[in-house]
Amino acid sequence: MDISRDQISDKELVQLFINSNKHSGFSELYNRYIKKVENKCYSLLKNRQLSAEFANDIMSKAFEKLPSFKGTSTFSTWLYTITYNYCIDYLRSKKKMHYPEWDRDHQIPEIIEENHEEIAEISYQQLLVILELLHPEEKAMILMKYRDDLPMKQVAIALRVSESAAKMRLKRAKARVVYMYKEKFANP
Repeated sequence: MDISRDQISDKELVQLFINSNKHSGFSELYNRYIKKVENKCYSLLKNRQLSAEFANDIMSKAFEKLPSFKGTSTFSTWLYTITYNYCIDYLRSKKKMHYPEWDRDHQIPEIIEENHEEIAEISYQQLLVILELLHPEEKAMILMKYRDDLPMKQVAIALRVSESAAKMRLKRAKARVVYMYKEKFANP
């Protein structure tokens, strides 16, 4: 009885590729993840053509790096870290994204603290509006942590900052979401 490709786990496909250099293992991973990677790129770049190009570049980079994959995280976590890292590097290189300077220019009042109850009040549509107003690095952090469920260590790696700096930036990003929600939607 043959096992269909969709019944083979990512971990098994990675091992197939690493242990026997079977390109079919990576081909299946490529097919599973290319659209997801493209959509993650688009969420930051807002350019479909560039996102498609980046997705192919990222998958090529993953192919090259796959033999060094240690398996300390899932393949998807590893791939999404590469994806965010690639997009953030691009945005930084285009000077669309110098977070420390942007953060200084967009200070929020010290009294704003992210409150889980206030965050729960924000509708999905309101959150989409707010995410587009955030700095791309803050948006990326929120997406990495809450949409992709990446551990803070992986978020820090993608941002190329320490884990404690990533935690502080995420805290500030959540506070900014609450502040922007209050400014845009809660005050009549």
